[in-house]
Formats: sequence, C-alpha cells, structure tokens
Amino acid sequence: MSHEVYQVTDFHTKKMPIKLLYIARSEYDKGWHSTQHSHHFTELFYIVKGKGFFVLPNYEIPVKENDLVIINPNVEHTEKSNSQDSLEYIALGIEGLSFELQDEADSQMGLFTYQGDREDVLFYLNTLLHEIKDHRDEYEVICQSIIEVLIVKLRREKNFTIKKTEPKNINKSVAIITHYINQNYREDITLDKLAEVGHINKYYLAHRFKSDMDISPIEYLNQVRIRESKILLETTDYSIADITEFIGFSSQSFFTQVFKRLTEQTPSGYRKAIRKKAVGTGTSAQ
Repeated sequence: MSHEVYQVTDFHTKKMPIKLLYIARSEYDKGWHSTQHSHHFTELFYIVKGKGFFVLPNYEIPVKENDLVIINPNVEHTEKSNSQDSLEYIALGIEGLSFELQDEADSQMGLFTYQGDREDVLFYLNTLLHEIKDHRDEYEVICQSIIEVLIVKLRREKNFTIKKTEPKNINKSVAIITHYINQNYREDITLDKLAEVGHINKYYLAHRFKSDMDISPIEYLNQVRIRESKILLETTDYSIADITEFIGFSSQSFFTQVFKRLTEQTPSGYRKAIRKKAVGTGTSAQ
C-alpha cells in the first residue's frame, strides 16, 4: 500500500488582465497566404500540420509542425504555406499582454517560435475550441483559466517577460471578423456571411464594427483586397482580370472603381507608375 500527501503552501494568485478575443482553426492549401496586417492585440499560432513561413517587413521565418509562434501587438506580418505543403494551425487572439525575451534579437520584432510538448499544447487548445463551440455554462471561466495556464507554461519554458498592454476594448465579434477577412479576403464575402462568422446581428455588426474600427466591415474588406492587389500589380505580370479574380472582386469594373477611389489611380495606371519609378531608380519588378 502506498499513500502520499503533499502539503500546499499558502499562495495568492492575481488574475491576469487578459481577454481571449477569438480562437480559430484554419487549414490552407499549398501556396496560400494571408494579407499583410497588424492588430492591437497579441496572436498565438500553433502549427498543427504542414510547413510555411511567417513574413515580417524585412524577413521570413520558417515554421513547421509543433511550432508555437507569438506575434506581439502592432507587428506587421502575414502567414503563408509553401509550394509543397499545406498549412494547418490554431490561432488565438489575446488582448492585454505582450511578450519579451531579454537576450534574443527577435524580441524587437515580436515573433518567437517555441517547441514544447505537442500533446500538452493540443489538449489545451482543443479544449478551448470545444468550450467555445459548445457555450456551456461558465465556459468563459474555463477558457480564461486555460489561457492563463498556457501563458504560465510558456513563461516557464522560454523565460518570457510578460508586459501588460492597454486594452482597446474591441468587441470580440469585431476581432473575429477582422481575422476572418484577413485570412479569407479572396472568398465571396457579404455582410450576412460576416454576421454569421461573428455570431452577431448584421445591423449591430455594421454599427459596432464602425465604432471599433472607424470603418465599415465591407470597406475594411475592400481595403484588404486593394492592399493585396497593389502587391500583385507591383511584383507580377498577372493581368488585371486575373488579379480581380485572385483578390475576390466580383468584376473587373468594380475592382477598378474601388481601386481608383482608394488610390486615385486605375490598377493599370498604378502598375505603369511603379514600373516607371523602378526603371528610374535602376530596379525592376519581379
């Protein structure tokens, strides 16, 4: 017979001033990428399967299965799969904190990779997904506790310094919808679809999104698409018709109309101006 008892010393815990905005599980085909973006909150990405890259303004960092990547607030980034592998990951948006490493150059960029116990991390993330999907009694308490456990475990493994950030008090549905648009801007997206994604009435969505983001959800979608179209116009020889299809606009004329309203140029005029400038500076578009 064996009997072991461990005494727990008195301790006092302080609730972390953080808020889980969303959790999403995404799977994308070979050669996919999101659009370049940043946000006021921290994102955690756990790579479930595949390989790809996280792209920052000046460099790319390769990621693979079982990497956990942290993107701090206000860091421009995009995710992409490579030409041989699809990319599947679980993403969390967390407001109220950022991470720092004292002795690593990546700290300034706000991107870290972490290799830990796969089963341990997946258990917590899948439990979060399950709780949020089911919305059972007091699921928020369980989700908050799991997030705090994950952060403590990360701090143990990597000796992180956790910094408190000022919350923007963005609505959770708005955060979910901006994340969805950044990842799926190529799809046929309507206000009804965004309301379904955010589990919110579409009329309240239009009001709350404008209040939180200073822009309507459809105009935000248009800006994301135009930002991506400018990259394609600058770096590829795709036709305007092809780019229209790639970025999700319903017609070339509508794409041209939105592009001109936001940039005061037509897509073809923008491409010509960029290439003329490249010739003048001795560079060329790829």
